[in-house]
Amino acid sequence: MNYTGAIFDMDGVLFDTERIYQETWHELAEERRIELGRGFLKAITGTNGERMRRVVEEYYQVPDGLTVMEECMNRMKRKLSEHVPIKDGVCEILHFFREQGVRMAVASSSLPGQIEANLQRAGIRDYFNAVVSGTEVESGKPAPDIFLRAAERIGCRPEECFVFEDSENGVRAGHAAGCITVMVPDLIEPSEAIQPYCAWICRDFFEVQLLFTTRCEL
Repeated sequence: MNYTGAIFDMDGVLFDTERIYQETWHELAEERRIELGRGFLKAITGTNGERMRRVVEEYYQVPDGLTVMEECMNRMKRKLSEHVPIKDGVCEILHFFREQGVRMAVASSSLPGQIEANLQRAGIRDYFNAVVSGTEVESGKPAPDIFLRAAERIGCRPEECFVFEDSENGVRAGHAAGCITVMVPDLIEPSEAIQPYCAWICRDFFEVQLLFTTRCEL
């Protein structure tokens, strides 16, 4: 299996931030005396823009979800202002890819400023040749736009890029882009329906690196 590029989602993949997002969403719900349904986690993960707004409006029972979204993002910015928790094996896989000459990108639904701040604060910004935000493309995940843009930015063909995702929306987007899509689950276990879209499903990046050293070629 030949590859030249690696594209990473951010929240829940590079950083253990999905848990903090969920805590924040629930804080906002409790303040409004709303109980979020069990489907909220799956519905909101991997979304942004109009799709996220529709989810927020449905679960928070508000006519315009933008106010709730902005408050969530502001609280997250404060919470991550001092420390961004890195997921297990991330530093090792980034070093491995750089040693192999693989070009890397981040493709995240988050705002550009938050992506850059998190990468800088975690000390891993220099590993990446490009950063693409969901605000830069017409359609968010599960549409393939963000991964196609990321592959273009790092000068690689999509079919020669690995995509690393934790959400089903992200996995579908990577698959639709024609990339080799690997799911590294975070808060949500992969459903049977999503498994055909995944080249591999790995518990962490230590397992990912093991598979690369035994199955893949540059």
